[in-house]
Amino acid sequence: MIKYDSVNELVTMAIALNKNISELVINQQAEELEKSTEELYETMHSSLQVMKQSVTEGLDPDLKSASGMSGGSAFKMKKYVDSGKSLCGNAFGMSIARALAVAELNSCMGRIVAAPTAGACGIIPAALLTMAEEKNIEEEKIVMSLFTASAIGIVIAHNASISGAEGGCQAECGSASAMAAAALVELAGGTPEMVAHACAIALKNILGLVCDPVAGLVEVPCNKRNAAGVANAFVAAEMVLAGIESAIPCDEVILAMKKVGDLMSYSLKETAEGGLAATPTAKRISQRIY
Repeated sequence: MIKYDSVNELVTMAIALNKNISELVINQQAEELEKSTEELYETMHSSLQVMKQSVTEGLDPDLKSASGMSGGSAFKMKKYVDSGKSLCGNAFGMSIARALAVAELNSCMGRIVAAPTAGACGIIPAALLTMAEEKNIEEEKIVMSLFTASAIGIVIAHNASISGAEGGCQAECGSASAMAAAALVELAGGTPEMVAHACAIALKNILGLVCDPVAGLVEVPCNKRNAAGVANAFVAAEMVLAGIESAIPCDEVILAMKKVGDLMSYSLKETAEGGLAATPTAKRISQRIY
């Protein structure tokens, strides 16, 4: 029985059973919830369909949030990529566009999958849908990779936090980025050990990121941090697949994130009292909205 106490537990069990983490998780969840693996798969498949739809709707050029701070950026990014001028190519540019699309749709009260939270909802869909398109990966593998991402998220939630109000944005976009990196590595044929290294590297890269929403709304800088989060997921995955390992074990990185979050000032935990939310421009925006 998996207790989700550590990433090492997942890795060790997966190796012992000669399975991917996703296979391990879906089988264990089926046993624990007394459901068939087919039922669980269909539930996750439904979540993937929502993710796909949220990307489509978020790319609408006329999308605009009630505050006026969000909408249209995803469309601009896709248009730029389509022009062939993207500095880093189609895959990277479209991952940014997709992350922005889902995050902006969330700002506009559209339907999204909180993965693991609404504030970080664009990272996992952008990573996996881009991977699927670029590498022509069948949908079944994408669905299964979501079980790996979920398992990583559960461990982080158990040992640290996935809440910006508790741990800053490192707990939201950081966790989502680590979950996405883990899923990407498994999709690319990486081992369970490599999945853990990807999670660790992604978290280390965003360690200490504060949560400072302008006007207290999950829009600025949240949406653009989703774009940065998916970029970070690909960076972590690429390094691990190249054979690069994290010097600090994944579980120690998660505990470090917890300690950093505990030390973080109250003003930097979703209160809109510090960071970017306290800048003169942000204050003027807040006054305009309220």
